[in-house]
Amino acid sequence: MFRDGLANLLAGQGDFEVVVATENPSIAIEHIRKTKPQIILLGWPASSAGSQKIFSAIQDAKLATPIIMLVGEDGKDDFVEAVKQGCCGIVPKQTSTELLLKSIRKVNAGEFWLDRMTTADVIRRLASKKGAGNGGGNTSSRLGVREQSSALSQREREIVALVAQGLKNKEMAERMFISEQTVKNHLHNIFDKLGVSDRLELALYAIHHNLHGNR
Repeated sequence: MFRDGLANLLAGQGDFEVVVATENPSIAIEHIRKTKPQIILLGWPASSAGSQKIFSAIQDAKLATPIIMLVGEDGKDDFVEAVKQGCCGIVPKQTSTELLLKSIRKVNAGEFWLDRMTTADVIRRLASKKGAGNGGGNTSSRLGVREQSSALSQREREIVALVAQGLKNKEMAERMFISEQTVKNHLHNIFDKLGVSDRLELALYAIHHNLHGNR
């Protein structure tokens, strides 16, 4: 019911075309290879057999198709797996229609989509796994970030840690007693030094290099 309702919702939008809506991974993979869709909405858990088949098929076909994971209320344990597999968005199934459509358009424009609560949860779980000896997996190498954390100033390291905690620019400015524009300038320099393109990649980098606890 959820899948069919979502397909009807998207089909009713002027700028969307639904290629296929299916519960069969093999059918999904067939259409992915044939039509090379711009976005994939995945409702299976990231660690499930169905999702793993989709991830493998995309990798084998060398497609750059972004994936948005649609997660239920009990899907938090799957956040880390979704990020590790390169998903560009994590959206609760109970989210509003407006935000769902916005997330799809944002991801299609090349951005990541995680709300603040989801981002904080992902960072916390990655940190926990790192503390347990997981080391953050191969997130850093997958994102292609450079090993340049030593080039960061102390102030830049402080900002990296606050980004990893999910704070917004205004909140960081207030906490650090600097202007919001100064925070933006620091972020621009940090992105350039580390070779990351957005806040999520920066947060993941912070976890991988143990910068998320710096004060």
